[in-house]
Amino acid sequence: MGPGFTHPPHPGKEKFMGETKLGDRVQIHYTGRLEDGTVFDSSQGRDPLEFTAGGSEVISGVDKAVLGMQPGESKTVVVSAEDAYGAHTPGLEQRVPRKLLPEKAQVGDRLQAKVGEKVILVWVAELEEEFAVIDANHPLAGQSLVFDIELVSVESKDG
Repeated sequence: MGPGFTHPPHPGKEKFMGETKLGDRVQIHYTGRLEDGTVFDSSQGRDPLEFTAGGSEVISGVDKAVLGMQPGESKTVVVSAEDAYGAHTPGLEQRVPRKLLPEKAQVGDRLQAKVGEKVILVWVAELEEEFAVIDANHPLAGQSLVFDIELVSVESKDG
């Protein structure tokens, strides 16, 4: 008996074995670490992260890293702060009266702050008895990050 034929799972969106190009839809497994080896995020045990290569859906260092990769390929990349969450901007830290924070707030908690008509996300950087320091920088701003990336699949933008 010869080979059998079936329809692809998503007509017009076939997976292919070529290199990832701008605009391709990709799925990756990743582990993100600080330079000291501390893991801050991982897709292991979850569904792969899916995004459009070059589509600004993930930090630019990861976006760039998948270009040219083929399904099944793995690599480790060091992503500079500029290609991750940007430089740490001291002006985005503010010392505020402790009583303005929720009673059970702890260092590391993410909070929302209303500034005029805008709502911004901040995190609690320091807590003292009378004052707290809140920070509108991303917690990983100013840090180079290390990512172990495995390209699971690529869906060509060209169909």
